[in-house]
Amino acid sequence: MNIMNKENKTCQNCKKDFTIEPDDFSFYEKIKVPPPTFCPECRFQRRYAWRNEITLYRRPCDLCGKSSVTIYSPKKSYKVYCPNCWWGDGWDAKESFQDFDFSRPFFEQFQELQFKIPRIALLTKNSVNSEYTNHSGDNKNCYMCVSTFYSENIMYSNNIWEKGQDLCDCTMVIKNGVLSYECIDSSDIYNCQFCILLKNCTDCFYCYDLHNCQNCFLSFNLRNKNYMILNQQYSKEEYFKKIKNFNLNSNNSRQNLYKQFLDLMKNKALHKFAIIEKSVNSFGNMLYNSKNANQVFDSDHVEDTKYGIILPGVQNSMDVCHVGFNCELTYESHAIVRSSRVLFSHLSYDNNDIQYCDSCHYSDNLFGCCGIKKGSYMIFNKKYSKEEYLKLKEKIIEHMKRTGEYGNFFPPKLSPFGYNESQAQVYLPMAKEKALSFGFNWEDDMPGTHGKETTDSKNISDNIFEVLDSITNEILKCEDCGKNYNIILAELQFYKNENIPIPHFCYKCRYKKRIALRLPRKLWHRSCMCDKIGHFHGDDKCNVEFETSYAPERPEIVYCEKCYQQEIY
Repeated sequence: MNIMNKENKTCQNCKKDFTIEPDDFSFYEKIKVPPPTFCPECRFQRRYAWRNEITLYRRPCDLCGKSSVTIYSPKKSYKVYCPNCWWGDGWDAKESFQDFDFSRPFFEQFQELQFKIPRIALLTKNSVNSEYTNHSGDNKNCYMCVSTFYSENIMYSNNIWEKGQDLCDCTMVIKNGVLSYECIDSSDIYNCQFCILLKNCTDCFYCYDLHNCQNCFLSFNLRNKNYMILNQQYSKEEYFKKIKNFNLNSNNSRQNLYKQFLDLMKNKALHKFAIIEKSVNSFGNMLYNSKNANQVFDSDHVEDTKYGIILPGVQNSMDVCHVGFNCELTYESHAIVRSSRVLFSHLSYDNNDIQYCDSCHYSDNLFGCCGIKKGSYMIFNKKYSKEEYLKLKEKIIEHMKRTGEYGNFFPPKLSPFGYNESQAQVYLPMAKEKALSFGFNWEDDMPGTHGKETTDSKNISDNIFEVLDSITNEILKCEDCGKNYNIILAELQFYKNENIPIPHFCYKCRYKKRIALRLPRKLWHRSCMCDKIGHFHGDDKCNVEFETSYAPERPEIVYCEKCYQQEIY
């Protein structure tokens, strides 16, 4: 292997060309794996086909019989245990071991092991009255939330990481989000609605890119401002008088305001090419306190890492999603926490030296294991001596290389989810026929109903204060996807308290709308669009080039760091 020169390859999946850089080869050599045969986007797609966040079902626990909320449909052939049973002592994955058969492919045998081992119904721990939360922990009174931690009274939100309180329909409110609705990529906010990229803001509505602001409305690119409407300054009295005229308790008024907000954000606001703060030699977006991070997104404290998504504390890793809290030398893996030297693995915490493992925890030196807790030197859940393990592991790796199985993440057919149940469908949507042609699974019986509505959306009062509590007994119809949904009592109380009209879309469609407002997790090479006289580039158009998540065909006005700073500050 030549580790000094870059190499151009063709993805075996999508047939597009991609490049492996010299530093990539050095990393593969360090962890002793062959270079990938899939392009970065297809590698990401295969991992995200294993992540189901918001497609939930009910089925009985296969150990205690209790009805449980779960990410696995009742039609799935897996055993499914409720969280208490799965983490309890009432079963042991070591009892379901297999001997490796060198006459058969590895993945064929691994799938047989998967069906023997129970899967955890939902990923939630240490929470109170938060049954419908996934990939979450240490919460109280949270409902339909994903990746939410140390928070209270949160509904229909995802990636609320620290001290969120009384939030609804929010995404990536990293810390100290309080009493807010439909906010994205923000922190330290109070009583804000329909806002994106806010920091230390209070009482802001329909705003984009504000820092240290209060009482701002339909505004953008502001710093340290108060009483602003459409970026114009008002007195306190004038401001509140105008706000009353917007009739915020009306759904029709809100829809018009939302359209104005989108127009302001896309066609008038300035957009910095990327949000990268306190970082050195790093490329991506929403990236903080990092060094040598390349094509990394929504991450903090990352070093010497490439192709990563949501990495809170990762070093020397590549091709990883939702990995962190002190992880290093991790490759082609998803949902790994507090671990080192983890390759081609899924949903495993507190491990060292594991490969091709699924749902294994507090273990070391595992290969091809599933559901192991506190194990070591095991292959297909069978215990070996250290010497036997190391010898057999290398022999299996050579076998997998001959069969073409070693060096990539699990194949799509091994995913416990249909493509349309997973996050892959959210970020890389595909029709059923195309997904099946690429080897992904598909779920034909998705949760939810159609045609069961008990009232028409036209019958819902336009004014939230005229909506009766009896609406919680009604079945509504989403105006986007047509699926039925309902309004729970805590949700209705939140809407009335915060003067928010009843939404006419189901929570999944609201979620997808928020995701669509965020930038894609990929980069394009572009130039600054600034042509203003008086900036550092003089009378000529700025010629600074950068890597950005704004695709060239998008309408936003995208500036380099210097031009953005000169305009905003």
